[in-house]
Amino acid sequence: MLPTDRALRDRLAGGEPFGLVWLAIGSAAIAEIAGGTGAQAIVIDLQHGLWDRLGLEAAVGLTRAPTLIRVEENTPLAIGRALDSGADGVLVPLVETAEEAAAAVASSRFPPQGRRSGGGVRPLGGGFGTYLAAAHGIAVGVMIETARGVENATAIAAVPGLDFILIGTGDLGLSYAGTDDPEARREAGCAAVLAACRAANLPCGIFTLTAAAARARRTEGYALTVVANDIDVIRTGFAAAIDAFAADAR
Repeated sequence: MLPTDRALRDRLAGGEPFGLVWLAIGSAAIAEIAGGTGAQAIVIDLQHGLWDRLGLEAAVGLTRAPTLIRVEENTPLAIGRALDSGADGVLVPLVETAEEAAAAVASSRFPPQGRRSGGGVRPLGGGFGTYLAAAHGIAVGVMIETARGVENATAIAAVPGLDFILIGTGDLGLSYAGTDDPEARREAGCAAVLAACRAANLPCGIFTLTAAAARARRTEGYALTVVANDIDVIRTGFAAAIDAFAADAR
């Protein structure tokens, strides 16, 4: 929930790097465990994850870490519902234009800065005036993950009120599929987005699959990288245990 000391938005603007833990399985218990490890920030993935609304609300209350919600779509309803959980920010997928990025910002801010509707069990339960006073600290990020988004990266990065951009490497790779040397095209696209963010003095993040990849990307200048995701942590943990158990039988 919105921290009372130093808001996530301010920490991003101050250049603080974040190692993200990405959660898709839909378990509030896993979110609590992940937050208790000292994770710098949690991403709860509503777009591709298994989360329902009650699970989301429970997870945000248990994480003990700054929490971002990747919403299903760029609409006021989807963004408003996510933020009503008390999350510290939103991440909006598949943004391709400055107009789409501006719409995401507007949906995340209360009037007169935006068009977010006031309400939600957690904001009201804790006192809406208190919540409203802290809501300026909500971080708004968008994902660039298509060739068109890369082409418009400079304009997107210049949108007022946007707090960071995160590159979706998986969908960006799919966007370049069928072209000559798609891997090289994807890397060039990532570099172009990073350069656009640097020119706009805006933090740029990138989706990574391992801690080693996250460290490598951090040295390249990316402010947000994914240290771990729950699907891979659980899958690899089970696989390692099974292999260790079977080793004596070989």
